[in-house]
Amino acid sequence: MDQGTIGSIFTVIVFVSFVGAVIWAFSSRNKKSFDEAANLPFDDEEKHQSSQKDQES
Repeated sequence: MDQGTIGSIFTVIVFVSFVGAVIWAFSSRNKKSFDEAANLPFDDEEKHQSSQKDQES
C-alpha cells in the first residue's frame, strides 16, 4: 500500500468517526443528560449560596 491509499483510508476513518460523534451528540436519547450537565455550574452556585445562608444564621 502506498502513502496515498493509507491517507485515503485514514480520511475515511476520521470522517466516519466524526459523523458518529455528531449523531451521538444530537441524539434525543442524550438530551436529558446533556441538559443536566449544562446546568451543573448553576446547581453548584445555588448550593453554595444556600450553604452560606445557613452559616450566617
